[in-house]
Amino acid sequence: MNREAIINLVKDWRVALLLVLVIGSLAGIYLTPPDLQKGLEGNLQFGLDLQGGSWLQMEFQSVIVAYSTDKPVGDLVDNLQKSLEADVIQIDQNHLEIRKSVSRADLEPLFAASGAKIVGYQEGVSPFTADEVKRILNDKVNALGMQDARINLLTPTGSEYPQYVRIELAGVDMETAQEIVGKQGMFEIRIQTTGNETEHVLFGDQITSVGVPQRDPEYQTWGVGFALTEAGAQAFREAALKQGAVDNPGAHHLVMLLDNKTVYSAPLAGDLAAQLRSAPVRSLSATTGTGDAGLDDAMTLEIHLRAGALPVKVDVVGSGSVPAALGEHFKTTVVLAGLLALLTVGVVVYYRYREPLIVLPMLAINLAEIIILLGIARFIQQLDLAAIAGLIAVVGTGIDQLVIITDEVLHEGRVPSQNLYMKRYGRALGIIAVSAATVFIAMLPLALMDLSTLRGFAIITMLGVLIGILVTRPAYGKVIMAILSK
Repeated sequence: MNREAIINLVKDWRVALLLVLVIGSLAGIYLTPPDLQKGLEGNLQFGLDLQGGSWLQMEFQSVIVAYSTDKPVGDLVDNLQKSLEADVIQIDQNHLEIRKSVSRADLEPLFAASGAKIVGYQEGVSPFTADEVKRILNDKVNALGMQDARINLLTPTGSEYPQYVRIELAGVDMETAQEIVGKQGMFEIRIQTTGNETEHVLFGDQITSVGVPQRDPEYQTWGVGFALTEAGAQAFREAALKQGAVDNPGAHHLVMLLDNKTVYSAPLAGDLAAQLRSAPVRSLSATTGTGDAGLDDAMTLEIHLRAGALPVKVDVVGSGSVPAALGEHFKTTVVLAGLLALLTVGVVVYYRYREPLIVLPMLAINLAEIIILLGIARFIQQLDLAAIAGLIAVVGTGIDQLVIITDEVLHEGRVPSQNLYMKRYGRALGIIAVSAATVFIAMLPLALMDLSTLRGFAIITMLGVLIGILVTRPAYGKVIMAILSK
């Protein structure tokens, strides 16, 4: 093609979109932020099996109990908390989550003493607690700059509730991995004095328990309740009296900080100020607002109140490390496998058509598809062996679909007129769209399931299908039409 034909081709919106996405993907990999020390890897996030690192598998020390009772559930929960010295959360009308490892035999007399009967018992945690654990661990690893650590909840066969959590940290040694799981931050409550000045009241070690987010039935506001030690409650009262917060609560904010960063600030409530006049108050509640935003803030504040500690105790039941040298070996092997796959495909396609002007655009479009996928994965997905397998699968299915387009438009070996070309091209795209929809639907359950070995493969495959249908196949159709017309 001459220069004018190439310019006209680039101006076509399909080809232009492809070029923009390729350039944007390369910028995302290498320029946001600059990381020149990694060479060709750029800012790509590699998984444990390609970069080395550590993994921990932890068991929740918690049980879910189904019960029946004719008496108030609140009395049962209070009695269990006092007897077991553990948090007890009501999941629904018939289930309790006891955040402690305790046998059914030990629980039965406690339930009987409260006029209740156990009708079901399973080890594990509720879905709410499991999601909270994932959010806390994600917050911790993201704070350390480790994007998209692999955190999976594991539910044993036959059980309804997650019993284990597995965390994979690429490029992190075992000691650091254990510190991330067990480390708590420094939580502090301060009270506003004058202007923007604040004074220390208490640290997080004076907080004995933290509740789950609750909504006030009257005002529809979300909040998180927490309890203080006697010493903490006394220190809180003395600070409120000293600063005059009991007389003018609206002018004295309570400020909560985690690792010296403000996570909550609100004026002292009027009813709390009135209670503090006469005696210390051990049970407090922090209000976060209404609606979904209030709930999100309450869930985040709960984590902060726990100073980053997990809501339920976990025991490490398995751990391991992948040496960095082994990870580098896997990475080199994967790159060679990808290059060999692309080269083999090029040879086979050339053998079929014996025309470089057809083979080169095919390989270029396929390479562009891989670059776009890597650019997207840089932000949403670690590259592990399963994800790389998805990339290789995209190469194969992509070439298949480009062959379908080429065979259809070159039916009977003749170059068609433009009208006939568009008709054949549309028919080929219809075949490809049906095939792509089948692959997408088949991969969707794997992408939604929390399965560490299959999710990356499914996500990359689905992205490849979408990029192919929406970007690369239309661009290839325009390119091959320009070539055949010459």
